[in-house]
Amino acid sequence: MLLAAVLTTSLAQNGTSDLAVLKANLGGDCSADFTVTDAADKPVYAASIRVRVRYGAFGVKRADLEVGTGSDGRARIEGLPTKARPFTYTIEKDDRRTMVDQDVAHTCHAMFAVALK
Repeated sequence: MLLAAVLTTSLAQNGTSDLAVLKANLGGDCSADFTVTDAADKPVYAASIRVRVRYGAFGVKRADLEVGTGSDGRARIEGLPTKARPFTYTIEKDDRRTMVDQDVAHTCHAMFAVALK
């Protein structure tokens, strides 16, 4: 099964901060929080965060997810499965790119501070 970032994306207003949230609804309560900054440690707006999640028996089920960061450089993906193969997030903006890994078996609620340089 292949899902796109057409899944529920919403912006939650929290004072002057806007948090882009992707609700994946993949049968679990795991999550990943991202804070993306540039070389000057300033928030990066509209950085793209992409991941392919393989879950279910033998990793047969798949979901391609994508969310962009808000003006404060933050984004969150919720509803990740509690049993899945480890996956790699690709974070990029313009010509800058980095990757981070999450293994939900060890870190169900991950927090990533990512510097794009």
